[in-house]
Amino acid sequence: MASEEDDDPIIQEIDVYLAKSLADKLYLFQYPVRPSSMTYDDVTHLSAKIKPKQQKVELEMAINTLSPNYCRSKGEQIALNVDGTTSEDSNTYSVKMMDKQTFTSIQSTTNTSRYAAAVFRKGELHITPLQGILQMRPSFSYLDKADGKHREREAANEGGDSSQDEVEEDVKAVTVRFSRPESDQARQRRILSYDFLQKKQAEEPWVYLHYHGLNDGRSDHERQYLYCQAMGGSENTELVKTPKEYLAMLMPPITEEKMPVGPSNVLSMAQLRTLPLGDQVKTLLKNVKVIPFANLMGLLTPGTDSTAVLRCIQQVALLVQGNWVVKSDVLYPKNSCSPHSGVPAEVLCRGRDFVMWRFTQERSVMRKEVTAIIKLLPEDVKDFLEHMAVPRINRGWEFLLPSDSDFIKKHPDVTIFANTHYHSLFLLLKTVCLSVKEAMHVSGEQRLKAAHERARQNQPSLQKDLSARRQGKGGAGPSGGAAVRVKEEPVSDGEDEPMDTSSSSSALPNGLVNGYPSAATSAALNPHNGHGGTPMPSPSPELRDFVWNMFRKQHVLTLSEVKRLFNLHLASLPPGDSLFHSISDRLLQDTILMSHCKQILVPFPAQSTAAADEQKVFAVWETGETFDKHRQVLYEIFMKNYRVRRNVIQTRLTQEMGDQVTKDDVDRLLKECCVSFGGMWYLKGTLQS
Repeated sequence: MASEEDDDPIIQEIDVYLAKSLADKLYLFQYPVRPSSMTYDDVTHLSAKIKPKQQKVELEMAINTLSPNYCRSKGEQIALNVDGTTSEDSNTYSVKMMDKQTFTSIQSTTNTSRYAAAVFRKGELHITPLQGILQMRPSFSYLDKADGKHREREAANEGGDSSQDEVEEDVKAVTVRFSRPESDQARQRRILSYDFLQKKQAEEPWVYLHYHGLNDGRSDHERQYLYCQAMGGSENTELVKTPKEYLAMLMPPITEEKMPVGPSNVLSMAQLRTLPLGDQVKTLLKNVKVIPFANLMGLLTPGTDSTAVLRCIQQVALLVQGNWVVKSDVLYPKNSCSPHSGVPAEVLCRGRDFVMWRFTQERSVMRKEVTAIIKLLPEDVKDFLEHMAVPRINRGWEFLLPSDSDFIKKHPDVTIFANTHYHSLFLLLKTVCLSVKEAMHVSGEQRLKAAHERARQNQPSLQKDLSARRQGKGGAGPSGGAAVRVKEEPVSDGEDEPMDTSSSSSALPNGLVNGYPSAATSAALNPHNGHGGTPMPSPSPELRDFVWNMFRKQHVLTLSEVKRLFNLHLASLPPGDSLFHSISDRLLQDTILMSHCKQILVPFPAQSTAAADEQKVFAVWETGETFDKHRQVLYEIFMKNYRVRRNVIQTRLTQEMGDQVTKDDVDRLLKECCVSFGGMWYLKGTLQS
């Protein structure tokens, strides 16, 4: 929405004209093997020809044989190998020396609808659509001719003059056979063959052209056609298109070429490259199962953007030891089942995900151990392992590829995201399987003995509390606070309760930030609320450093956003790290207030749907900078209204701090602490959808 406070004004308007005179004749030539500083403009062009349907061009250019960089003996040797010692009109090099070279084109892209040549003149931009974009590369067909001459000479030497010793061959019976009709599958294979494509290309005749140099008069005449010829005509009307239609004109949909379908068990790379990038990556991953990122880039079309490939591959694969493994739901789609046991796809995906998680922890796994945990048939487990591992004698199944440390170092953000995913995956597997870690290391008999031992130890205290409750004595704490009631429940079998793995940052289990249950938090009451119990633990230095660094970067955060960032930080920690174990909401808020931050009491509207944690807004108050005063004035403004205009903020800053407040100061302040919507400014995290 445009407003009077728009900081992005229009500087200049330029008229754009579409020139159509050369629309079906204009080609862009690229020379990828030649530096841009060394053009062919001054090189003599001997001949030029084109096959318009195939957009194939050949140019013959002269070589300066008098240049000090030209090796005369090598040029004579090449001419001798190609043409021999005879002097004929069909010779490639008529002067017995390599004095020319041929350039042959290949198409850079088959769809040029988004490309045009543009010229700017007198405040007007004239654009002409391109018919084709061709890369001109040196042709080495003369080497093929030299090889042919060499083979002819060898055949003549071996054969000799055998006409005098010719012996009449015995007459043999000839069996005539009629070929059977060609099947559709055989015809498709023949059409896809290299020989067939070469034959079709050779059928189109060459159209010979005359080359005009850059400074030639004819070239100047043709360049005038790059400008729109009908400047005042009826065609130059105002564009009356809807935004959707105009966008479709700028970015037309890619038309997929219909190619013959090959056999189902053969993946045609030519056919693959006609698909969208996401489908290319998905098809390759489904076939190879495991692949390094560098190898994947080598299979795609040269010049493909690696960032786009990285976005696509994260949708269909997971990172394991720096290599990409296809996701389980890609191999086992919904409503499918195991061919061995008939188990539904959901169970198969869970079992295969567990195998992938195990390979993130170690190089080798034991098949029997995995089978005992995921409770699937050995055939299904074998399929999982064969996707990503190879069997080793006395070592179980080892991951198929070595760890790709180069990718891990080059893309740390992708690695952190993968660790976050696997941390969530482990929590989910622990919930489903009750306790993966215990099942891996502790037998069922040992767990049963441990459960009985805990039950015996807890029995006296349980009986005492139960008898006190029956007698009405209650369970008052040592400071005279509220009584603690113990519910009479049967003793468990010793298995820990599954963790709550909900990803919601605003409703974490037991009021804990990282989702880990704490005995101290569940048994003790907060003394600040007037109850007795164990005092609240003080924040660790690591927690204070994390909160301080987080607010120095973000400046303004809601409690729910702090929890979300804290969970991401926990997921990035290595397994077994317990520096932030059992952090409660209260301890986290106290740490924020101890880190030179204050809670901003934003007056949310009565109809606001924001949760309680979303309405708790904290902001950094003091950093030691002179800019702290600007932030404090801003926070005071938002304590009176939850949304304000820019001119209100600028006026208040001028009143408090004088005329030294500049536009850059206001821009920095809004960028650090606020977001904009509809011409109004909100503190970060307080804008409701």
